[in-house]
Amino acid sequence: MSDKQINPLPLRLKQARKAMGISQKQLGIQLGMEPGTASARMNHYEKGKHTPDYTTLKAMADELGVPVAYFFCESESTAKLLCLLEKMTEEDKIKLLNNVKKNQVP
Repeated sequence: MSDKQINPLPLRLKQARKAMGISQKQLGIQLGMEPGTASARMNHYEKGKHTPDYTTLKAMADELGVPVAYFFCESESTAKLLCLLEKMTEEDKIKLLNNVKKNQVP
């Protein structure tokens, strides 16, 4: 394991924002930031210079249509699976979980 761990949050934030087709400034303004500082603040988050608090992160996730946990997924496949899971009903999630448990190799 390397000494330096990479924070996936900046990458995931940028990916989700670009997938929505909005600029850093637009996202910041939609989150209630001042128009004059919105772009710079979002840029700092995407560059990993600053980390948003949970309330801001939750607002970003809601605005971008992803679960908060998405920002912390280290792998692409996990990030994509998490987004798909969030779109499922609770009943379907339970069925899937039971099916996966049943088919696990000991």
